[in-house]
Amino acid sequence: MVDLSLKALPLLALALAAGLVLWNHIRLRRTFRRLEDMLDRALQGQFREEVFDESRLSAVEARLAQYLAVSAAGARELKEEKDKIKSLIADISHQTKTPVSNVLLYAQLLGEQPLSPEGLDCLAALEGQTEKLRSLIEALVKTSRLETGVLALHPRPAALAPMLEDCAAQFAPRAAEKGVALSLVPAGDNTAVFDPKWTAEALCNLLDNAVKYTPPGGAITLQAVSYELFCRINVADTGPGVPEEEQSKIFRRFYRSSAARDAEGVGIGLYLARQIAEGQGGYIRVFSKPGRGAKFSLFLPKTQAHAEVPCQ
Repeated sequence: MVDLSLKALPLLALALAAGLVLWNHIRLRRTFRRLEDMLDRALQGQFREEVFDESRLSAVEARLAQYLAVSAAGARELKEEKDKIKSLIADISHQTKTPVSNVLLYAQLLGEQPLSPEGLDCLAALEGQTEKLRSLIEALVKTSRLETGVLALHPRPAALAPMLEDCAAQFAPRAAEKGVALSLVPAGDNTAVFDPKWTAEALCNLLDNAVKYTPPGGAITLQAVSYELFCRINVADTGPGVPEEEQSKIFRRFYRSSAARDAEGVGIGLYLARQIAEGQGGYIRVFSKPGRGAKFSLFLPKTQAHAEVPCQ
């Protein structure tokens, strides 16, 4: 009888060990399940520290709960700050729009009066500077909205042809007036994932620069090229080009090349175009040699997965 009991002890010990291992495994699975639930709630913005009983959590769970609570508080504070910035930007946009419009209106009324040649020159300078101020304010408001995330980009699959045709038609009169040939290569059925409104804004900024810096008798070509993952929109001109040492600087906010000091502009168009491109998973590159023109390429993702990049 004693021999049987002694023989049963190893089996009993083995059974107890197996039970202990199984119990620890079940407990660990429950712990990980709770951790996953906490993370899921946090990702959905529904985490609340009081939902969990800290006395039943492991040390890791308790620390994670504290971290998520701090993160949730930080997210709420960030949202409040964004709301304040959004309100401030709206106020600035509204408060500046009326005075600028009034200045232009009074300048127009003044232009209907008999003026001396000097007065006409001053009036033209006044109108030009006011238009520049309005463009600057609009660009700053757009940039601020994108940078703070107040204005979100909404990329979606769409054909490129309508956007390219609209942008080309918008700048064709200016190019013709300057004596520059603007040509559009048919985009065919090329598609990409992009926000039509804001991508058109970025493309128009590239075309604006091309028309501005291409001398009379020059040419501008707008073309879309399809690759496996991206569509590439090229804006090529026969202007003076961009020196290699400045190609990494021209996308900075307010940067003005020494060769462009006399041209109109405030140095924010390329910066805004880059913000728009990066905000939807794309990017911009410049290829240029001095005296041989410049080609700005706007790359747009062809699939939704590559476009899911949050705007800064």
